[in-house]
Amino acid sequence: MNATLTQPARILYEALTLDEERALYGISHATVKNCLFDGPADGESALKEASDVTVEHCDFRLRYPFWHIRRGRIADCTLTDTCRAALWYAADMSIENSTLGGIKALRECDRVTLSGCEIDSAEFGWLCRGVELSHSKMKGEYPFFMARGLHLQGVELKGKYSFQYVEDCTVTDSVLDTKDAFWHAKNVTVTDSVVKGEYLAWYSEGLTLVRCRIEGTQPLCYCKNLILIDCEMVGCDLSFENSSVTATVRGHVDSIKSPASGRIEADSVGEIVHERAPVDGHGCEIVVHKP
Repeated sequence: MNATLTQPARILYEALTLDEERALYGISHATVKNCLFDGPADGESALKEASDVTVEHCDFRLRYPFWHIRRGRIADCTLTDTCRAALWYAADMSIENSTLGGIKALRECDRVTLSGCEIDSAEFGWLCRGVELSHSKMKGEYPFFMARGLHLQGVELKGKYSFQYVEDCTVTDSVLDTKDAFWHAKNVTVTDSVVKGEYLAWYSEGLTLVRCRIEGTQPLCYCKNLILIDCEMVGCDLSFENSSVTATVRGHVDSIKSPASGRIEADSVGEIVHERAPVDGHGCEIVVHKP
């Protein structure tokens, strides 16, 4: 006799207004649709410990709705600025075409994919692993602090102090307008992107920039194993101080200051400053094609 295993029918929660504490705590194999999470009870943690859930066209105005959630999809939802710390300790999530507006919206999560989102969240993405963000707009201070395995594609970011201490990160086809990006970062590759800001990537290790436009003062200092391939440097003065670097720059560099080792090629350089003797007797070769 052959037994046939059938999946239980999905539970549907639709067109509800929910404001109590842990309103849908621990639900599984369920769809939540067209619901509002708000009201006088001001309850927290609406879907805490849920698993295998789809959440569509919902409005979240209360705190901590998606803590410890597993295997979830959030689509076409609004998480307002009062929806603080929305996703913590979650795993295997996708977020599509949604607005994330509360502080600390994503923290200590694993394997989260976001696409087509509008994000305005301070301290977003801290200590996360395996986050993929694509075709989205983002604003906030200190995004992605100490994140691992981070991948951005087609992202417009307006931030401060972004990507500090990140490891194993790729960025492609993006615009990063951010101060102090990639400080102490390791194993990062940025391709076909614009990177604007001040003091870019100080103390980084294993940073590679490919066909990027770099804008801002004093970039790429105190770096180890820094590589630039066919990049532009606009308004970049006092660049590469004490860095080990291999760089090809298209166009002009305002000034280069005391690189530690390697080779820098540029079409033209406004000024080359040497403030210290080469480290261990090995200096950096600077080749200017149009002196």
